[in-house]
Amino acid sequence: MEIANWLETRSPRAPGGPIRLRTLILIRWVAISGQLVSLLAVHFSLGFELPLLLTLGAVGLSALVNVLSTALWPPQTRLGDTDAALYLGYDVIQLSVLLALTGGLQNPFALLFVVPVTVAATILSLRSTVVLCTLALVCISLVAIFHWPLPWDGSPLVLPPVYMTGLWAALVLGTVFIAAYIFRVSAEARRMSDAYDALQSALAKEQRLSALGALSAAAAHELGTPLSTILLVTKEIARELPAGSPLAHDMRLLVEQTARCREILGRLSGLSQGALDSPFGRLPVSALAEAAAAPHRPRERRVVILPQALGHSTALEPETARRAEIMHGLGNLVENAVEFSRVVVELHVGWDDKQVTIDVLDDGPGFPPGLLAELGEPYVSTRREAGRLGLGLFIAKTLLERTGAEIIFRNRQGGGAQVSVAWPRAVLESLAAEGRLLSPPKPTA
Repeated sequence: MEIANWLETRSPRAPGGPIRLRTLILIRWVAISGQLVSLLAVHFSLGFELPLLLTLGAVGLSALVNVLSTALWPPQTRLGDTDAALYLGYDVIQLSVLLALTGGLQNPFALLFVVPVTVAATILSLRSTVVLCTLALVCISLVAIFHWPLPWDGSPLVLPPVYMTGLWAALVLGTVFIAAYIFRVSAEARRMSDAYDALQSALAKEQRLSALGALSAAAAHELGTPLSTILLVTKEIARELPAGSPLAHDMRLLVEQTARCREILGRLSGLSQGALDSPFGRLPVSALAEAAAAPHRPRERRVVILPQALGHSTALEPETARRAEIMHGLGNLVENAVEFSRVVVELHVGWDDKQVTIDVLDDGPGFPPGLLAELGEPYVSTRREAGRLGLGLFIAKTLLERTGAEIIFRNRQGGGAQVSVAWPRAVLESLAAEGRLLSPPKPTA
């Protein structure tokens, strides 16, 4: 009973754990099967004498651990970082025992030391990976020194010390290199996955706001006509009433409130103007920049929109859709510029026959030169405050690139930062007509 209670309190369950218990159990069953087949084949088929009692005992102990793990905890249990490291650490020790009984590093299966280390580097934290890698290196070194002779037909095979030292060095360096490489790649993949989750969350929020804007536009459109009729009728009735009529005050109040309703609907219509499904589904690029910058206009700084044709172009200002991706991406760039600016943020909107550009310029300190080449990557931040994830510019860059834009970060010669966003004119104008986005990029490590 006491053992059962202890096992229950030592449950490895961790809802947010990096790996399922079932996965490690399956990996261990594969290892047990391979070890068993190898031992029996070498002993009975090749005729090499092996300490079967000890080696099969080590394999049987692993099988017993697997059986107990399956019986005590549900296979879907997710292991915490420490428990997963303990499982893999046991596998390293068990492999060391088998190799020590069958020739040490001279055994070709010594290469299997990298397997648990690779699994650890893929799923565990840096601390657990380092601990497990250290354990593997210690076991490799001990097995290189303390081991039984390699089973052989006749006299035991004795390899030169120089060769054995090289073999030890190869296993040590290979284990460290593979662990470091796999951990770095896996960590980068996890970071990219988390960053794209944040991107999708931001896009979903912006799309909900756009849907709300479209609903506001529909409400303003549908209620505008009846309110106009009510206002006209109430004005006529108010004019017909005698000056001293007790209803005159009520009618004036009704006229005022009806006019107020029209103003509210007008503001709703202005906020939602440009929603893709509304009558204002297309709007000039300068108006798009104005709408994106509107929520980020602080009182203490100015945000100026400067539209003009590029060069000597006589092309008319293009129109495009008020896409959630463009609104959120430009909004993030403007918000970042406002936060670092001293006095003014300028949005230079330019166009010609082939291209449309929006340059966001501020008069702040500019981007840190050491980070300039990395801007737009996830978890790269120009701020040092706690809680900053460094995803704002990544989200803005990715969303804008999904609409066909190219984004360049640079510092201005006179001081301040500049972010240039450029679209092929045909692509930008086609967004509203197509009603869809270009194919989004897939997360990559």
